[in-house]
Amino acid sequence: MNLYVQVAEELREVDVIVAGVVEAGPNNFEDPSIIYPAFYLQHLLPQSKTTKFYHGKKASQLAEQEPVVATGCILGGGSSITAAMYARGQRGDYDAWNTEGWSTDELLPYLKSLETYHGRGVPGSHGYAGEVHVSDGGYRGLTSENDFIAAMQQLGYPETVDLQSLDANNGVERSNRYVSLEGRRQDTAHVYLHPKLRDGKHPNLHVLVGAEVRRVLLNGDKRAVGIEYKPRSGAEMRTVKAKKLVVVSGGACGTPLVLERSGVGKPDILERAGVPVLANVPGVGRNFQDHQMTFYPLILDSLLGDPTVAPSGQYVSVVNYNAYPYSRGHIHITGPDLEDAVDFEVGFFGDAHDIDLKKQLWAYKKQREIMRRTQLYRGEVASAHPRFPPGSAAACVSVDAPLRDVRNFVYSAEGDAAIEQWLRERVGTLWHSLGTRKMAPRSELGVVDPDLSVYGVQGLKVADLSIPPLQVGANTNNTAMVIGEKAADIIIREMGLGRR
Repeated sequence: MNLYVQVAEELREVDVIVAGVVEAGPNNFEDPSIIYPAFYLQHLLPQSKTTKFYHGKKASQLAEQEPVVATGCILGGGSSITAAMYARGQRGDYDAWNTEGWSTDELLPYLKSLETYHGRGVPGSHGYAGEVHVSDGGYRGLTSENDFIAAMQQLGYPETVDLQSLDANNGVERSNRYVSLEGRRQDTAHVYLHPKLRDGKHPNLHVLVGAEVRRVLLNGDKRAVGIEYKPRSGAEMRTVKAKKLVVVSGGACGTPLVLERSGVGKPDILERAGVPVLANVPGVGRNFQDHQMTFYPLILDSLLGDPTVAPSGQYVSVVNYNAYPYSRGHIHITGPDLEDAVDFEVGFFGDAHDIDLKKQLWAYKKQREIMRRTQLYRGEVASAHPRFPPGSAAACVSVDAPLRDVRNFVYSAEGDAAIEQWLRERVGTLWHSLGTRKMAPRSELGVVDPDLSVYGVQGLKVADLSIPPLQVGANTNNTAMVIGEKAADIIIREMGLGRR
């Protein structure tokens, strides 16, 4: 098995380096906290060794809160630590990228080829022979699932068999997950890398863990010829040379920092950071987008009729996120070293006319009405909701039976103001960051072309969620996998290796 924590001397030069298979975090192979999705929340604990936390600047529109964005720091990246929800973008999402080769119809073969789908999908929309299994994991909490769907239907949202068909929307579905029928997480390392590391048929595949990439090495012709990295053991910087290609895959937060430390970016940012300018690409680190999330807990009936659920103390958290944010942020280096601070502005609620805030205001009210119509609803945990003024008709309640003849709350101006303040204090990331090295023409502050090559540099590509120019209306894991599949075909074609 060619998996290392330190590169052997004979591997100081390789054909292709994927800075993502050079992983800053640990190996994830057969780690129980990874392969069993139910443990995913432990990766968000402050002491987690599988997650990297990027601290954004405090902002007045966020009630002076410091936003924190968590990203995967383990083999398999975010796919190893997410909630494993299976969700695809809409047809209009990929078409809106307006990039040759990346329309929905052109990406559909990759969407299908990566998956073995076990759900009730629309014929022709899904794949049945891919590496990644998609299923319900062998379990559904039907009591709460049926109750929620019935409440959605009362407010005009029909149950839709397959919201992931690329064309369906405005409905509710019984979700599937990146989980095998045996209940194991389908992260990219376990389904793509580990089988090849162990089958004895891929001696040229080498994986390095516990090593953080500082920069890409560029020669005098502005060609990528290797990387410089630092082992997490604290040893000195090391290098590995690449004969043919370097592919950066550090995600929406990590990739722009690697490029800027390499001398690729906006000149004034690099000069302030003390990094020589090797390629003037001003779009690097701009256009940060994330699905802005709020969540709040509700009290449920303790008698669910489900023997796997404890008999008392039942709660549920409702999550709202803004699928298509208007606000934009940025992430940049402030110095040449890995230890230097990061200039990170998430941009949440920073858009003109407060459109993102208004969408979250609407979502809070709408989702609250849905939950009030469920049979399991027994009220709200008031301490985690907006601080409504005394006597408000929309105040949080606690009840001992399902509500009957439910009427929508009527919110006063003071009630709306309380929700807005709460949103500014509570909004955060849904871990769906993208866009910081967008694929677009250079004249539009693009960083990579349709073949994922970085402008102004030879032999350097980017293949991760930093390349989408616009958000997708879905959890982004599927989009990351599609980018990886498409990137593999591009690289295979350019290197004259035929077809996969």
